[in-house]
Amino acid sequence: MKQKRLWILLVFALVMSLILAACGGGDEPAANEPAANEPAANETTSEEPAATEPAAEELPAAEAGSYQIPTIEEGKYNVAFVYVGPHDDGGWTQAHDVGRQYVEDNVDNVHTAYVELVAEGADAEQVIRSLARKGFDVIFTTSFGYMDASEIVAEEFPDVDIIHLTGFKANGANFGNLMGAMEDMKYLAGMLAGSRAKMDGNPKLGYIATFPIPEELRLGNAFALGAQQTCPECTVDVRWIFTWHDPILEKEAASSLFDGGAQVVMTGAGTPAPAEAAPGGKWGITYDYSGNCVVDACLTSMYWNWGVVYARIVEESRDGTWVGGWEYFDADAGAMGLYGFMEGEELQPGVAELPEEDLQLVRDTLEKMLAGDFTRFDVFKGPITDNQGNVILEDGVSLEQADLDGFAQFGSDCKTCMYWWNENITAELPEL
Repeated sequence: MKQKRLWILLVFALVMSLILAACGGGDEPAANEPAANEPAANETTSEEPAATEPAAEELPAAEAGSYQIPTIEEGKYNVAFVYVGPHDDGGWTQAHDVGRQYVEDNVDNVHTAYVELVAEGADAEQVIRSLARKGFDVIFTTSFGYMDASEIVAEEFPDVDIIHLTGFKANGANFGNLMGAMEDMKYLAGMLAGSRAKMDGNPKLGYIATFPIPEELRLGNAFALGAQQTCPECTVDVRWIFTWHDPILEKEAASSLFDGGAQVVMTGAGTPAPAEAAPGGKWGITYDYSGNCVVDACLTSMYWNWGVVYARIVEESRDGTWVGGWEYFDADAGAMGLYGFMEGEELQPGVAELPEEDLQLVRDTLEKMLAGDFTRFDVFKGPITDNQGNVILEDGVSLEQADLDGFAQFGSDCKTCMYWWNENITAELPEL
């Protein structure tokens, strides 16, 4: 009996020692932490070797959560960027990071840094506040869902200039709103998509949309209006993915549209999914970043060139002349492009063989845009009819800025507003 008890005790002791060893092994990283030689997913990085860049400091959890907040460089004007995706996502965030590097390279005595993969909402507020406390002079917050957080922190730190992208709020002092009329480029991309679909004998197009906000309906409608110019019989179907960046969901949405008959698919999200998912003989149009139209199935990319705008704002902030209002620039600002049609670029294979008449229409319209003679208000000029048969704009009448930006359901004082689909879009309106 004593031997049996002794055996039980020995087995128990052995089991407990194994459990303690598994829990207390200090040589292995925790499940949510990187190994010692791997950076955290949201850790700030630099193009320079680590030895020349100040180390990022991780603040207490109550202040910055799991995010690492970079340090400022004394004696320099310090500029921070808050990213919703990874800095090298091949889309929206990478375009911003290229803009950050432009500021670093072209504005004297400036230090830039970023925090990536910052969730919208409470996390964003913590990160923005932590950057302000660190001493950053300017903070660019680059996602629609950062709007309220940016507004709150701007009120707490009146000496820090905070510029929010794609939203609609500003305070007339240190908190401003910034966006560009990408509807210009999406209108041109629609012309190319319509021309390609007509040439291929399949008048069906597709659009991958992110969230049901005015921006997404505006850009989808601009694409559809452009397609009407070269393919009056073309229709556009829509898939909502409710994310800004998810390569898997984006490819699934693209495949769904292609399977549903679409000949060309355009995206409002941040990866090259439409081109990568395009089956043989079909085409994709990518978005945000000039370097993501690399496969032959890609017709073009509507991309941002944020650096020129960022550099100007940083200079104005340092000079004390920047005021936080609403800035909405058109193509003549030089901050956006249509891949294949800008200086030094070559047409993609699927575009080069399009009818010369359609290509010249795109070139001529782009030239007017770059000269400031064709703006977003020309894209949205009547006659325009929605897909329910309602006249949105009479002939020669244009939308106003509030209409481009707003839903009445969101409290906007817009008159026509943006809660409608153009007549060639077959989808129903999203629920708000």
